[in-house]
Amino acid sequence: MVSAVPQREFGDVVLDVRDLQTFLFSEDNVVRAVDGISFQLRRGESLGIVGESGCGKTMTALSLMRLAPQPIARNVGGQIFLEGDDILGYTEGEMQRVRGAKIAWIPQDPHTSLNPVYSIGRQLFEVLRLKHARGAGERGGPSVLEQAIKVLEQVRLPAPKDRLAAFPHQMSGGMKQRVVGAISASLSPVVLIADEPTTALDVTIQAQYLRLLKDLQKELGFAIIFITHDFGIVARMCDRVAVMYAGRIVETGPARDVLKGPSHPYTQALIDSIPKLEQQVLRLRSIDGQPPALNDLPEGCRFAARCEHAFDKCSAEYPPSFDVGDDHRSACWLREA
Repeated sequence: MVSAVPQREFGDVVLDVRDLQTFLFSEDNVVRAVDGISFQLRRGESLGIVGESGCGKTMTALSLMRLAPQPIARNVGGQIFLEGDDILGYTEGEMQRVRGAKIAWIPQDPHTSLNPVYSIGRQLFEVLRLKHARGAGERGGPSVLEQAIKVLEQVRLPAPKDRLAAFPHQMSGGMKQRVVGAISASLSPVVLIADEPTTALDVTIQAQYLRLLKDLQKELGFAIIFITHDFGIVARMCDRVAVMYAGRIVETGPARDVLKGPSHPYTQALIDSIPKLEQQVLRLRSIDGQPPALNDLPEGCRFAARCEHAFDKCSAEYPPSFDVGDDHRSACWLREA
């Protein structure tokens, strides 16, 4: 296991999510994709939201951006306080002024995130002009062209001036990921959401890109939410971690504490499934069974059917979050005092 980042001190809370619920509706089904999650994020902090595919990670990110697919998705409860304002009550016009400027998103796939018929420069200029239109630019300051070159320099794109004239298909996957990151960071948001930021990159480029995100965070001061299934990214990049399962957060805490001493059986099982470099492994460990369908959830703990420690109470009642350490909580009946 990669050593987790050391614990640090952070500023005020910039994002406060309280009991957020986002459901997907069809004629005969209700899918509880995000079902009552709560967490806080401080200025300059990095939070990893981790879990299996389909657990609700990306829908959480879309909900925070107010971009959950319409008309099937609806926020049916909870609050999202961004710098003290509940953005769930914002109109779409108000959200358009918030997106990018205060909360930005780096999508999972850079290949589909950039418009293939527009040059990189045109797509970046559009964002920077929006920044000026909102009054965020300095009068008499650098031109949009100069700002665009500076932004591409910040993400260490070679020959940034020449890249402005290039089209997405003329760039490698790593370059496109840097451009998407540059566009997302160019408005200096207070919260940046990185959705599976290394999925489309090869191993050598992954480390470079993660290091770049960390450098940008130090320079610009934003908080980051990493949406990932990779505990390696959590260990390398995150100060805190929230583990999701079947639409709910089952464990939260400092990344160092959760990785070294996981409390929830699901977190333990995820970490146990990662092969150790120092050990010879003949067969990888897996978690038996499948997650429950989000349109047919059990009454009790949603992991109970797959948990080797489950007992009667686990199937009858969903557990609250119990304190298991300093800022470390676990939703498991085994932790009941």
